[in-house]
Amino acid sequence: MITKMKWDKIYTDVDYDKTQVATVLAAHQSLLPKKGCGLDLACGLGENALLLAEHGLETYAFDISSVALNKLQQQALQRKLVVHCQQQDVENIPLAKNKFDVIIVSRFLNRDLSCVIMDALKVKGLLFYQTFTQAKISNTPPNNPNYLLAENELLRLFSPLKIRYYQEYALAGEQSDGNRDEALFIGQKI
Repeated sequence: MITKMKWDKIYTDVDYDKTQVATVLAAHQSLLPKKGCGLDLACGLGENALLLAEHGLETYAFDISSVALNKLQQQALQRKLVVHCQQQDVENIPLAKNKFDVIIVSRFLNRDLSCVIMDALKVKGLLFYQTFTQAKISNTPPNNPNYLLAENELLRLFSPLKIRYYQEYALAGEQSDGNRDEALFIGQKI
């Protein structure tokens, strides 16, 4: 219950206009299927869910925060989109097997869910994943190592998937350029 209250308070103060679609999804929209079922897991305000719905997918958005989901529903209505919002404790969610053609996870990490997420993908389904790494340039949260990826950890967590894209710049090269604080992954269930 503390987690729900924490996130409700955070999302109460967030201005929707300052949110954006995850880079990994925005830059690779061409990989999305023309039809099917998509899930924005731990969706927050649901920018990714809205993009999936705009693309024509039957879209589900799960999050613990009812405040975030209410804001997402308002955005969906304004844009004349359908997004099926469900308040869920995504840390302990039983996802239906072989249900989704696309799953997006952005800035959320629970390593114990990797198998559940892969099982929820249909064959040929795509997982778009983007979250924070331990080798961060900035000091912005999260700083708890439980929520930060080790080097190449997404590749290990989702090793059964066929890698379609991976980026983890970390501390290589010109550190003032590029997305340094996050790893981006796209995998496909074969």
